[in-house]
Amino acid sequence: MASTWFFLLALLAVSISNAFASDPSQLQDFCVADKMSQVLVNGFACKDPAAITVEDFFFSGLHMAGNTSNRQGSAVTGVNVAQISGLNTLGISLARVDYAPYGLNPPHIHPRATEILTVLEGSLYVGFVTFNPENKLFTKVLNKGDVFVFPQGLIHFQFNYGTKDVIALAALSSQNPGVITIANAVFGSKPFISDDILAKAFQVEKKIVDRIQAQF
Repeated sequence: MASTWFFLLALLAVSISNAFASDPSQLQDFCVADKMSQVLVNGFACKDPAAITVEDFFFSGLHMAGNTSNRQGSAVTGVNVAQISGLNTLGISLARVDYAPYGLNPPHIHPRATEILTVLEGSLYVGFVTFNPENKLFTKVLNKGDVFVFPQGLIHFQFNYGTKDVIALAALSSQNPGVITIANAVFGSKPFISDDILAKAFQVEKKIVDRIQAQF
């Protein structure tokens, strides 16, 4: 009997964890984000239905290229709940990514979303790394029209290895997927992580860590 109850409890725990593994499902047609509300909830409180307009479900601008004049040579134009209030509770968002020649969308993670990316123009070298201890690298060269999935929470990147601009479109399984760029987080935290800690973690001299931190 005890083993039966244990099995049922384990099954319930797995079911609950799967049910809450992504953005919560809406319980009504929509819940347009009220960004002025002082109510603290996981996401945004709902706007008064009487105040909702068609503009709450609209964004314009993805036809325009992002500014890739930066060190990485890439630009991400996000369309999430910050841009479209009507995305609140719907568990989906979008991003346009532009890459200059040899531009990089550096290794990063989305803590709250799986990403599916399609190349609209050009070619990309993409990849992701699995969790410890395997840390297996999966890579692929994508051409126009190709689609690739980056599982939620895994470090991933995209690199334009060619001499022409590249455009990609990414969909993400959260209204607010979040992004943590690995280099920025590790070497550009505020305040800095101690160079003693990073030197030991990366097995390098502290002066190398100091030099990298100075870039941020």
